[in-house]
Amino acid sequence: MNNGLNFIFFSDAFTKDIIVAKERETMAKLEREFYLGNTVDIAKKLIGCTLVSVTADGVTSGRIVETEAYLGTEDTAAHASKGDPKGRTRVLFGEGGYAYVYLIYGMYNCLNFATGPAGKPECVLIRALEPVEGMDIMAARRNTDKPAALCSGPGKLCMALGITRADYGADLCGDSLYVLEREGEEPQIAATPRINIDYAPEHRDKPWRFVDKNSKYLSVKLK
Repeated sequence: MNNGLNFIFFSDAFTKDIIVAKERETMAKLEREFYLGNTVDIAKKLIGCTLVSVTADGVTSGRIVETEAYLGTEDTAAHASKGDPKGRTRVLFGEGGYAYVYLIYGMYNCLNFATGPAGKPECVLIRALEPVEGMDIMAARRNTDKPAALCSGPGKLCMALGITRADYGADLCGDSLYVLEREGEEPQIAATPRINIDYAPEHRDKPWRFVDKNSKYLSVKLK
């Protein structure tokens, strides 16, 4: 990466972080009740909210611009479709508002929010973010200084925000991994089929992926 460009990028990011940190202190955190509702509705309502991760490296955050809903035993694309409460999906069988983090391709973590009441193992996958705070930290973790490449995919955003399987079961109403309510102008939201679920033909075409249609940070562009 170009050192001059990096200096400008990190200097601008530092200045922005000071402003964003002050704004974050005034924003309301999503409470438990939010996560206990209808999963498809939650996936849509999360668009425009801000995901915050607090680690030893510092604070990183991003505006949620892409999500997917997974409806448990009623959805063959869902990990919990077989209704087994003992395996990796066990956190989904409790009440909503906890992190479900799993590994794909043996190397990438994916963050989901458990949703709904206990006994109904549903979740929302966070697919992409627009970087907001801690962009210097994200850039170092992702080895890129291109903002649009930092969080444009579920594995990328977990790497950028330092989210790992150690965060499995984290309380989303806590202080280390949480979501702030949407503020400002309402995003224009589009619904599409979910990505890469050809293994579930019965539910492949369900419009349970939600995106900010004007965002340039999506994992897959709208057609």
